[in-house]
Amino acid sequence: MPDTIALQNKFSSLWPHLDERAKRLFAASEARQYGYGGITAVSQACGLSRVTITKALEELDAVPIQAGRIRRSGGGRTSLVEKTPDLRESLEKLVEPLSRGDPESPLRWTSKSTRALAEEMKNRNQSLSHEKVAQLLRSMNYSLQGNRKTLEGNDHPDRDAQFQHINSTVTKALATGQPVISVDTKKKEILGNYVNEGRQWRPAKNPVKVNGHDFPDPALPRAYPYGIYDLGKNTGFVNIGTDHDTAAFAVASIKGWWRAEGRKLYPKADSLFITADCGGSNGYRLRLWKLKIQALADFICIPITVCHFPPGTSKWNKVEHRLFSFISSNWRGEPLLDYETIVNLIAGTTTVKGLKVTCRLDRRKYPIGKKISNEEFAAINIQPHDFHGEWNYCISPKTTTEM
Repeated sequence: MPDTIALQNKFSSLWPHLDERAKRLFAASEARQYGYGGITAVSQACGLSRVTITKALEELDAVPIQAGRIRRSGGGRTSLVEKTPDLRESLEKLVEPLSRGDPESPLRWTSKSTRALAEEMKNRNQSLSHEKVAQLLRSMNYSLQGNRKTLEGNDHPDRDAQFQHINSTVTKALATGQPVISVDTKKKEILGNYVNEGRQWRPAKNPVKVNGHDFPDPALPRAYPYGIYDLGKNTGFVNIGTDHDTAAFAVASIKGWWRAEGRKLYPKADSLFITADCGGSNGYRLRLWKLKIQALADFICIPITVCHFPPGTSKWNKVEHRLFSFISSNWRGEPLLDYETIVNLIAGTTTVKGLKVTCRLDRRKYPIGKKISNEEFAAINIQPHDFHGEWNYCISPKTTTEM
C-alpha cells in the first residue's frame, strides 16, 4: 500500500501551484503508479473523489485537449442562456420598461437592483440568482451608472453670441489690469456626521464611520458657500453663509472679497467685472441683486459690469471648474461635521498651478422675500449693453454710502 503521509506531503507542496486540470491529471498519474489501491490512497491524500481520479485515468490515455482549456468542450451543465433562449430578452424588458418592455412593469418606478430583477424574473417562472442577473447584464453591455448632467434644455439662439460677448469683455478687462471675478453659490452642505462622496487614503479596514442614513433633520444647520474666483490672480475667496442664499448674501460676499483682497490686489482699478450665472442668488431677473450691486458700486466708488451666462450654461462659469471642483476634491470622503471643518477644508485647497483660497464664515442674517419697489429699482444707475441688455449691464456709483 502507498505511504499515505508521504502522498499527503507531496500533494500539499504541489497543490497550490496547479490548476484544476493539472491536479486531476497528477492525481491520476500517482494512482496509476501505485497500482491496486492507488485510487483510494490518492483520493484520501489529495481530496479528489474516486470518480474524478478514475475519469482522469481515462483522460491520460485520450488525445490531449486544446491548450488553455480545463475540460473538454461540452462539459458541465447546460447554461441558462442555452436552456432559456429568451432569457436575455426577458431581462432587458425589465431593465428598460419604458422603451422596450411592458409599461405596466412593477419595476417601472422601483430600484432596478439585481436582487429585485432576480425576484421579478422568478415571479415570471424564470429562476436565476442575482449574481447571474449581474453577469447577464454585463454580457449585454450594461453597467451601474449614475445620472450625468448633460441635458441643458433648449439652447438660446444667442447662446454662442453671448459667450463671445463675455469673452471679449473679459479679455479687454484683463488686458488693462482690471479685476475680473467669476461668482456663484456652491451646493449647500448639511452639517453633521453624514457621508461625503469620494474616497481618501486611510489605514486599511478603518473607514470613517458616519450615520447610516442620509435623511438629515431639517433643524440641522446648513452651509451656503458663495465663491468668488479671481481670473487674473488665480485666487479664490469663499464666504460661508449660515442663514439663506439670497442676493443680499451674494453681493455681501463680493464686498467681503473686495475688502479682504480686491482693493489690495487692484489699488488702481477703475472698474470691476463680474461673470455670473443667469439664475440663483445672482440671477439677472432679481431686482435685489441689482440694487445691492448698486450699493456695492457706491461703496467701492467704481462702476461694476456684470455679464450673465445664458440659461443652461452654468458649467462654463470659471468658478465651477477652477474653484469649486478643487474644493470638492479636497474634502472628498470627509464628513462636514461643523462650520470650522468646512472653513478649514476650503482654506486648505490648493492646486499645482498655484490656486490659493481664502475662506470666511458669515453668521449674518439674510431674510428672504424682500420686495424691491418700482421707485427703488428705477433709482439704480444702470446702463444696459447694446447686446442683450438684460444679461449685460454696467452699474455706476451714485454715492459713497455703504451697503
